[in-house]
Amino acid sequence: MPTQPLEPVAPSVFHALVILNLLFVTGAWSLARPSYRAAAVLALLSVAWLFGNGPIEGRVLVSITLNHGFTESDVLSIIGVAVAAITFVRTRERRRYEE
Repeated sequence: MPTQPLEPVAPSVFHALVILNLLFVTGAWSLARPSYRAAAVLALLSVAWLFGNGPIEGRVLVSITLNHGFTESDVLSIIGVAVAAITFVRTRERRRYEE
């Protein structure tokens, strides 16, 4: 039985997976220890994920044009921004309470 050599994975897939892992870690960090810094990093990574998730996007949920649409992976960006906003509000309320 002849074996075929494995094809290398494109670097863009690796970069997308790194951003995805950073998004999850920062989301957990934001929920566990809310701070303005955590909220800012999570919001930044959510935007980066929106533009860097190309190789692992998934199905198109809503088509905007023939070549562009809202995919399953884009939902993570919305969730990330929402968690960043919640983290920002929790931090502001905690700082008000401490004063």
